[in-house]
Amino acid sequence: MDIDRLDRKIISLLQHDARITNQHLADSVGLSPSACLNRVRKLEAAGVLTGYLAAIDLHSLCRSVTVIATVSVQDQSTERFREFRDAVEAIPEVVESYTVSGAIDLFLRIIAADMPRYNAVNDQILDLLPGKVHISSHVVLENGKPFSGYPLSALLDDPA
Repeated sequence: MDIDRLDRKIISLLQHDARITNQHLADSVGLSPSACLNRVRKLEAAGVLTGYLAAIDLHSLCRSVTVIATVSVQDQSTERFREFRDAVEAIPEVVESYTVSGAIDLFLRIIAADMPRYNAVNDQILDLLPGKVHISSHVVLENGKPFSGYPLSALLDDPA
């Protein structure tokens, strides 16, 4: 799908305020409400806009522990690794998973109620392939820069 300047502006506005009204969105990009809604629907149909989430301040809701874990898996076929990764990603506390290059196979962000629960998640991952998995855990002390959207201007705009 070709993304033009107006689509980029729509995407940028929606990623910063998914609750913006279509009227306000249309006004902000200089389109009629129907033309704007058509563009949003096309972006959704193309899979560019995949959903709308509310940002939650987890610390105001409950206590939790965030752990960044790197996972290395030894001597596994591609199919067995995919099965392992799928099983890891099915664990509710695993909120993000990246398959990466290099000595590490997976990069995980895990959010648990407390350290005993994280330890149980850690054991659950290790038990998927006994003796074949190494996990290095890094407890997050402070989130210095939380995710606030993709840098669309830096990624999509043509260099000057």
